[in-house]
Amino acid sequence: MAKKKKIPERKCVITNEMKPKKDLIRIVRNKEGEVFVDESGKKNGRGAYLSKEKSVIEQARQTGALNKTLNTEVSPTIYDELEALVEGE
Repeated sequence: MAKKKKIPERKCVITNEMKPKKDLIRIVRNKEGEVFVDESGKKNGRGAYLSKEKSVIEQARQTGALNKTLNTEVSPTIYDELEALVEGE
């Protein structure tokens, strides 16, 4: 009997919902302190996940949740990049 492949799930830092990893966007802070959007989901560094919804990204911008999760200051350009990514889907 074949086993079903387990789908990896991650938690959105805003909504606290567990979702399949492919339904979330990963933001990474690497050892050098650079923060960037990781579309592959495989880059090294401290990661935080956001749902692919404009309202969630806007809430993250207002609350500064990514700053707390990644222990660094997240540039406003990251939020702009996230919004463009969500609108492009």
